[in-house]
Amino acid sequence: MNWELMWDSVPTLLRGVPVTLQLVGLALLFGAGVAFAVALLRLYGNRVTERLMAAYVFVFRGTPLLVQIFLIYYGMGQFELVRSSFLWVYLREPFWCAILALTLNTGAYTSEILRGAILSVPQGQIEAARACGMSRTLLFRRIVMPVAIRQMLPAYGNEVILMVKASSLASTITLLEITGIARKIIAQSFAVFEVFIVAGSIYLLLNFIASRLIRYAEWRMTPYLRARG
Repeated sequence: MNWELMWDSVPTLLRGVPVTLQLVGLALLFGAGVAFAVALLRLYGNRVTERLMAAYVFVFRGTPLLVQIFLIYYGMGQFELVRSSFLWVYLREPFWCAILALTLNTGAYTSEILRGAILSVPQGQIEAARACGMSRTLLFRRIVMPVAIRQMLPAYGNEVILMVKASSLASTITLLEITGIARKIIAQSFAVFEVFIVAGSIYLLLNFIASRLIRYAEWRMTPYLRARG
């Protein structure tokens, strides 16, 4: 075990943390928007939109994320329509291709989490809100969504952790995030074991912080947990 190499590789690997955080943060942000739209269309849309959204969820949950990244990065440029559009400014960059793939992937998973959370809202609360004269929009905003968000937080916390780990796949399309830098160091030193231990420790730390933030959000949104605390 080369402890000196492991210690020396820490600052270099930490340079990839901002890229990893950008990938995860933007993917989760855009993915939340996609998930919200997909969940609503599946719950309240017509039969056509419901089928289309179900097909999207089926495809992106049923295929490997690595394949999705490769199809977007290597495949989109083969279409003249894409190359001649304004999207090519972004899709020719590996960073935005990775963002798009991660967004569509997490959007599919999160939409199912959100849809299940909305369906789990107690019917009694909905009927009570209707009895108070709430409109459908106000009922959704004041009753359904707050309850659903509280219900989905534990499962969504798992999705956040999975996205942090999935961001390592962006290294396969030349992005120098944590894993990309680790592979570069390994190519120079041939110390696979030592470098990946350090890289894995950094991912572990990021996921620990993410899990604590999700747990804090869950604590803040559940008064009965605060009472126990």
